[in-house]
Amino acid sequence: MASFIKFIIDALISLVIWAMVINAILSWLIAFDVINMRNRAIYQIAHFLDAVTRPILRPVQRIIPPFGGVDISPIIVVIVLVGIQRYILPLIFAPLQNLIG
Repeated sequence: MASFIKFIIDALISLVIWAMVINAILSWLIAFDVINMRNRAIYQIAHFLDAVTRPILRPVQRIIPPFGGVDISPIIVVIVLVGIQRYILPLIFAPLQNLIG
């Protein structure tokens, strides 16, 4: 049971990381006018990704302002999430897996 819960948490963290990466790439494409926000599908995708990533990015953006107009908060959040995924989750779930099985 503990390994299933670890799998679910690990998968959710991976989805958030992918959402951050896709949101960053999409914002670059919009900024360089490769993709037009007047397209309804692009607008909905951008709005969804922004709604998913904004609550995670906002606390980091309050602490670290943009450097020269470049927002590095997604990079910091992705590094922290990968650290949680690789180091903290195994530390938390190894004892639980030994107890529960």
